[in-house]
Amino acid sequence: MSNIFDLSKVHFNDGEFFETICSLKNVKIERIVSLGHSSPKGFWYDQEEYEWVVLLRGKAKLKFFEEGKEIELNPGDEILIEPHQKHRVEWTDPHSPTLWLAVFFK
Repeated sequence: MSNIFDLSKVHFNDGEFFETICSLKNVKIERIVSLGHSSPKGFWYDQEEYEWVVLLRGKAKLKFFEEGKEIELNPGDEILIEPHQKHRVEWTDPHSPTLWLAVFFK
């Protein structure tokens, strides 16, 4: 058993930490911790699977390619990202860790 809010073993690599909590045939659950992270300039995620994300702590901003819109996320906000819905992380709080829970599924 572990605590999703425990950040004592988090080590940032380029402002972001990934931890797979569970991985089965058609689903993966991941804990992501960001600190001032943003996607590289010109980079867009283009994933094969659905991604449901809930922000548990901190603040973040996502940008979507097709719609050209930006969405600010605060604790408790969740979003379902469709397969091949190009998106990127525009910003995460540089002063306090941002904690995400992401569920990837087909």
